[in-house]
Amino acid sequence: MQLSIRSYRPGDREDLYEICVRTGDNGADATSLYPDPRVLPDIFVGPYLAQEPELAFVVADTAGEDRALGYILGTSDTRRFVARYLAEWLPGVVDRYPDDGGRGSELRHPEVMLGPGVDEYPAHLHIDLLPQAQGQGLGRQLMRTFLGALRERGVLRVQLGMGVRNVAARAFYDRLGFTELARPVPGLVVLGRDTLMAGADSGR
Repeated sequence: MQLSIRSYRPGDREDLYEICVRTGDNGADATSLYPDPRVLPDIFVGPYLAQEPELAFVVADTAGEDRALGYILGTSDTRRFVARYLAEWLPGVVDRYPDDGGRGSELRHPEVMLGPGVDEYPAHLHIDLLPQAQGQGLGRQLMRTFLGALRERGVLRVQLGMGVRNVAARAFYDRLGFTELARPVPGLVVLGRDTLMAGADSGR
């Protein structure tokens, strides 16, 4: 394989959906955890590709079929993202999933992203890599690319949420200079950092 970073293309969408599911259980495969596992990317991938595809970047095997094996995506403005999610994204997907207290219910409430610190850290991101794309510095390269794109838009700080059980991911973020901002609910930690490149020069 010859792996490299490139911008997202519309043809990558299903690859990114699959990656999200295959890493959706604190980095492990979440396929068996949900009656319809596409609920995960319909929360954590689809709305970002619809709203800000220019902030989506992928790791692709350019020597093979050029399929995506990892990605980073997000929004430069969480408040705007939530408003558009409710108005534009949610109506098209909400009927697919039951409002039963699980992920289908989570899909209906993006306003949980508007917690303390959202104005100081207005951007947020999601990053996932399949095992064959890990351990080669590609996560670090994705992060640097994304932070650079935010900085070009005048965005000074970014945050992310992650499961506290994902120890490997927490170590990765710590190496990249993220610090803990909050623990809004049990099992979830919110981390943040500025968009300058210092501190993003070592990692996964």
